[in-house]
Amino acid sequence: MNTLIEKVRSGFAERYGADGQLFAAPGRINLIGEHTDYNGGYVLPGAVDRGIVAAIRPNGTDRVRLAALDPGETCTFGLKEEEKPEASWAHYVFGVCRETIKRGGRVEGFDACFAGDVPLGAGMSSSAALESVFAFALNDLFGNGFDRFELARIGQATEHNYCGCRCGIMDQFASVFGRRGCLMRLDCRSMEFVYVPFDPAGYRLVLLDSRVKHRLVGSPYNDRRRSCERVAAALGRELLRGATMEELEAVRPRISSEDYRRARYVIGEERRVLAFCEALERGDGETAGAAMYATHHGLSQDYEVSCEELDFLVETAASCGVSGSRMMGGGFGGCTINLVREELCDRFVQTACDRFAERYGHAPQVYDVTISDGARRL
Repeated sequence: MNTLIEKVRSGFAERYGADGQLFAAPGRINLIGEHTDYNGGYVLPGAVDRGIVAAIRPNGTDRVRLAALDPGETCTFGLKEEEKPEASWAHYVFGVCRETIKRGGRVEGFDACFAGDVPLGAGMSSSAALESVFAFALNDLFGNGFDRFELARIGQATEHNYCGCRCGIMDQFASVFGRRGCLMRLDCRSMEFVYVPFDPAGYRLVLLDSRVKHRLVGSPYNDRRRSCERVAAALGRELLRGATMEELEAVRPRISSEDYRRARYVIGEERRVLAFCEALERGDGETAGAAMYATHHGLSQDYEVSCEELDFLVETAASCGVSGSRMMGGGFGGCTINLVREELCDRFVQTACDRFAERYGHAPQVYDVTISDGARRL
């Protein structure tokens, strides 16, 4: 983090000739509860010690001057709806500005630059980290007084209205509310949540990045959500949350086989999240891990958001005796998340890297995971 902070600090001074206020927001992992957030279900994310750092300073104009340090690109735009910039990466910041203004918040022109160490396309929500760092920063700098829930909603609405992805609330929630050493069990219908201390004795969390880059915008992600909405409507519900398999079977003749499989996954995943949490409370890593494998099977076979490389990594984990493994994130690439007994960890990582490289010509990237704090002023 210190290296990233210095990169952003010096980048801002070089471009704008002064110091900016520094802010940070993290990416996230999700232990279990995938594609349940927009169905009103439960999720179990945690913020990580990788994220986005931004330096920002009001500039006394009505224009935003923005620099993305990693690709070395710049963009200037105004704050009116019709002034949306052409650069797609700038839509995340423009959208946060507009969603803040729509809620009655004050946003004036500012200079900013940002950089991050969240792996892009790995399923760790680099976009949510970007939205959250600017939502938090603008709220702080212009004294708008929005609470953290509203900051998460600003990020979610940015995805919906300016970036083309109809995501749920989980990613932005985790990035804003993260707490070091804790997961968060969030009820995405009521928005009630509890912090769950996470330090499973004898286990480690390992992320293996397939380096298959997903992109949820323009992907089948939105199609999955529409499938769930159609089944919920057939059930006479607003959301799939709380639906039973018996109810799903009753409407099966009136829905497509594809929509049936999507809903079957979501209904099963709601139960698995709660079972996983109960297993964690008992210190039962093996039962928790079995739920992760079941989640991956559902994501791969019923929800169809996995890919060959992710399935291979999960199969390799099972063959190595890993307690739990599944794809993580929206899908179509990215990481697997693995709950591994400490004594197996080194051998598993080496075996997975060797087998994957032999099959696909490159090794997966290995990430250590530390559960960290959410959006903040540095």
